[in-house]
Amino acid sequence: MLQIKSKYKIAKRLGAGIFEQTQTQKFALSEARTKNSKTSRKRGPSDYGRQLLEKQRVRFTYGLSERQLSNYAKSAFAEADPAAALHKALEMRADNATYRAGIAGTRRAARQMVSHGHITINGKRITIPSFQLHKGDILAVREGSRASTLFAKLTDPEQADRGVKSAWIVLDPALMKAEVVGEPSHKGVESGIDYSTVFEFYSR
Repeated sequence: MLQIKSKYKIAKRLGAGIFEQTQTQKFALSEARTKNSKTSRKRGPSDYGRQLLEKQRVRFTYGLSERQLSNYAKSAFAEADPAAALHKALEMRADNATYRAGIAGTRRAARQMVSHGHITINGKRITIPSFQLHKGDILAVREGSRASTLFAKLTDPEQADRGVKSAWIVLDPALMKAEVVGEPSHKGVESGIDYSTVFEFYSR
C-alpha cells in the first residue's frame, strides 16, 4: 500500500492526475513553486526517459504491475488503432469501471471492492479487478454488501460525489448498479496520457 507521502513524491514526478489524492489546489500550488525554483538550464529528459515516464504514468494511474501493462500494450499493438485499444482495455477493467461509475471514490478503493467480492457483473460475483466489461454489461453492488458503510454515499444525496461520471457507464444510485451503455473513446486531451509514447517504450 502506497502511503500519502509516497504518492505525493510519485505524483511530482509523473503528474498529479495519476492519483485522486493529488488532484487538489494545494498540490498544484506546491508543484508550481517547485517548477519555478528549478533552473531553466536543466536539460530535458532523453527519449528513453520520456518514454519511461509516460509508461510509469499509465502504470500508476491504473494500478498495474509492469507485466500487466506490458501484456496490455502487446495485445493493443496488434489492433488497427493501438492507442484506442489500450485505452479501452484499461478503462473497461472491472475496478476502473467501478470507479468511473461513481461507486468508489478512487481506483484503489474500487480495486478492493472487486477483490473482496462486493461487485457483480451481470448478476455474477467477481473477485478479479482486471475482469473486462463490454457494452450492455450490468455492474452492481452485491446484494449482501449493500448495507456496508462502503456504499453509504450512493444513497445519501448530501454525501454523494458524482465527479467521476463517464458517458459510457451510467449509474443508478438507488439500485446500486451501473450499465455499460457504450465504450470509452480515447482523446489525448481527456485522458492526459500519450499512449504512442508508451508504445515507443515497449518497441525499443
